[in-house]
Amino acid sequence: MQVDSFFEGLGQALGSVIRFIVDTLSGLFNALTHASGNFVDGLSRALGMEPSIISILVLIIGLMLLYSAVRAFMRASIIAGIIWLLLGLWVLSWVVH
Repeated sequence: MQVDSFFEGLGQALGSVIRFIVDTLSGLFNALTHASGNFVDGLSRALGMEPSIISILVLIIGLMLLYSAVRAFMRASIIAGIIWLLLGLWVLSWVVH
């Protein structure tokens, strides 16, 4: 009888530890989800765009094209820099209103 109660208590202690870890991680991930949602809402409101995944992806692609333009200008490649700059601005004009 003593052995059964020992293992029952051990199982309850282990279950409590696992429950604490799961609740802590759940709270952490909920906080991160809430923070990222607020970030996307603030970014989209500031830029005047829709807060959707596609809009965010198009914004990232446009910024990458502008970064390529800056790199081309740093390499003194004027024609490539102008092309990348125009492509980047064209893509960003789809998203930003």
